[in-house]
Amino acid sequence: MRQTEPHQPENRGHMGDTGGIDQDAVMRARVMLLGSDRPSSREEIEAYRILAEVSPRVYLPKLAHALVKRGWELRDPEAHVALRAEAVDVVRRYDAEVPDREEQLLQALSGYEHALFAAHRRAEGRAVCEELAEAGRYGRLAVVLAEEGRHGEAADLLGRHVAPGDADVSEWSLIEWAAALDAAGRHEKALEVFARVVDEARRKAADDRSPLASLVWKLEQYARMLRAAGRPADEAAARREALGLLGRLARGGEPVSWSNIQASWVTLLVLSGRPGEPAATPGAPLPAFGVHPVHGWSPDVREEYVASIPELERQTDGLRESGDLPGLIAAQRRLTVRRALRWETSGRRAEESLRPSFDEGVDLARHPGAGPGALARALTDRSMFLLAVKRYEEAHADFAEAATFQPIVTRT
Repeated sequence: MRQTEPHQPENRGHMGDTGGIDQDAVMRARVMLLGSDRPSSREEIEAYRILAEVSPRVYLPKLAHALVKRGWELRDPEAHVALRAEAVDVVRRYDAEVPDREEQLLQALSGYEHALFAAHRRAEGRAVCEELAEAGRYGRLAVVLAEEGRHGEAADLLGRHVAPGDADVSEWSLIEWAAALDAAGRHEKALEVFARVVDEARRKAADDRSPLASLVWKLEQYARMLRAAGRPADEAAARREALGLLGRLARGGEPVSWSNIQASWVTLLVLSGRPGEPAATPGAPLPAFGVHPVHGWSPDVREEYVASIPELERQTDGLRESGDLPGLIAAQRRLTVRRALRWETSGRRAEESLRPSFDEGVDLARHPGAGPGALARALTDRSMFLLAVKRYEEAHADFAEAATFQPIVTRT
């Protein structure tokens, strides 16, 4: 829709009843916006609030934009919530014939719910997510349900929207759905969904449209799920395939150049750590494991998950002193998973800053009494990390050693 400048006379045609409007305030607002000095965002908002009463079609969109911009400037979560709430109210006041009114409303609601979760106002945030879901934006509600331990509801919601055989469904949606199904105890259905992820990764890798590393990470997660479901033969086949791909990478390197795909590895690593975490509840939410940690998790949950690192560091120090090896191995892995998330999302990603955590996991698992299962897991964890930093020969060596403790019938 074409918007005319505020000083042009044709705007008068969009005015409502101005009998109760302070015309001096209107004039001051116009002068301030047209002055040589650029107004602050707070001053812009005050001016647009006044002018929106005079010419809503022109100034309501400007007011909504200014409110969002001001929110990003403030560090106070409650002030951010208030500004986002006003932005929603402003968009609701748009004329019905505004072509993209509904889309703008959905965007405003999305910003509002994000601000509510950042301010730890989950009940209100969930209510906004429910409104978004009614309008077809169901993704955030599925995440919130999973964060609160309502995995069956999350799986059902995703299942109603992810059509069987739909080629347009992203792998992220399928991973999220499979994770919700698995957490809800629907293991066979979860395997069926995750098999679609693996099959698509195979097709892309065969056509050189995706790196082999991505397929290996998915095969390793698939093998974990097959083991949990009590299907050792299928698990062995998945691990043989992954080992063969790692051998190919060790010999000739990655056939496809890639960058910035570590989020896929971290998402699956964090998902693999779910059994070591307490059960999520509405009163004690946890991340929606299997969802992209940057673009998917609610900000309050992500903040608390990363903030738990210092406490876990203190806990592992105490377990080292006590000599509780099984407890130390479990706590150290939880710590490593969180460090990996922080490493991937920090943007720095120096190998030497994270590798010691995986090395320590392997060293602990080699102690007598740790058990072969612990060593296989630690070696596999380090192998997947080495793959993420393109240390292909070392990644292959670790995975091959882990294979001696896992059901791989033949090696390639």
